Amino acid sequence: MNAFEPAALPNWEKTFTATTADQTHALAVGLAGVLEAGDLLVLSGELGAGKTTFTQGLGEGLGVRAGIISPTFVLVRIHPNLRDGPRPGGPDLVHVDAYRLGSAAEIDDIDLENTLDSSVTVVEWGHDRVEHLSESRLEIDLHRAIGLSAAGPGSTPDPGSGPAGSLDFDNEDTDEPRTIVMRGYGPRWPVAPELGASELRSAEGKD
Repeated sequence: MNAFEPAALPNWEKTFTATTADQTHALAVGLAGVLEAGDLLVLSGELGAGKTTFTQGLGEGLGVRAGIISPTFVLVRIHPNLRDGPRPGGPDLVHVDAYRLGSAAEIDDIDLENTLDSSVTVVEWGHDRVEHLSESRLEIDLHRAIGLSAAGPGSTPDPGSGPAGSLDFDNEDTDEPRTIVMRGYGPRWPVAPELGASELRSAEGKD
């Protein structure tokens, strides 16, 4: 496959604050409106930070088949575009969990290049693993105000926690603030996208 030299420095960085899971979800819906086939998103954040919640919002905005959950046991899930959804004819969503993949070589083994050009690809735990797949990418870091005591650096999240299909915020912490940092790399993202009313409603943006 073609490997790209990843851009070392972002073209821009933007920070948002979301106080609920719904706000994180809504921010992602707004972002989905500017995404196109071939876009690569790399999501980072501890267990419970909202990565799956964010991906669910992307799926809603892209108009793909519902049922987005963390791919924990299945490394790659493909959610096809719906002809009767908000973006008929738009890209599919490929949702990847790279937590158990230790290197870029293991990423190559799952053949993401077969779907990259026709889909929006979202990779959880993808930092330092998928940057070579595209010359451009969005990196999105989600941070909890208070980290989980049971999930320190290098710990393995419990894939059985929470009902399937639920938001990946703890039930008792749905109003805990999250900081969402978005960075754009490469020629596809020379400036931060305008997320419109969704951005203003769901989070406080800061340049």
